[in-house]
Amino acid sequence: DEAIDKDVALMEQYGVEIKCGAPAPSVAELKAQGYTHIFFAVGAWKAGKLDIPGNVQGVIEWMKDMKSGKASVSGHVVVVGAGNTAMDAARVAKRSGAASSTIVYRRTKKYMPADPQELELAMADGVQFVELAAPVKQENGVLTCEVMKLGEPDASGRRSPVATGETVTIPCD
Repeated sequence: DEAIDKDVALMEQYGVEIKCGAPAPSVAELKAQGYTHIFFAVGAWKAGKLDIPGNVQGVIEWMKDMKSGKASVSGHVVVVGAGNTAMDAARVAKRSGAASSTIVYRRTKKYMPADPQELELAMADGVQFVELAAPVKQENGVLTCEVMKLGEPDASGRRSPVATGETVTIPCD
């Protein structure tokens, strides 16, 4: 919250008008009010879904529950994905008492979409990383993942993960 408040204050110093939580008028209504440059920042509040059997939770809702005190954490936490939100979730888990917090990603660190600073902060907080692994199921305190290898680059230039037929297990409550 403190970092966001600083960002908001800096933007306001540059003359940006910020309305958080306000109903969103149409672009036509804003233009009629004299605005010439309009940017809607609604956030990324639709989390991806990991469709595997087991104890799987959506990251956005879990982080909201952690912040409000509705949820707690212990045991071994695995966060699937490697964007900034995944790094945040893994750090929250580790700082909130998880025995371990592990990021699982289908590619390697080189292809993680998280900002380099986010990756460095996660590593500094003791988050573990399992690369080239795609979750298959979670049960009995274990996440089973299919081992991947890197194939040809996709449209974004990242090398596509290809299944090897092998599996690996990771502690995961």
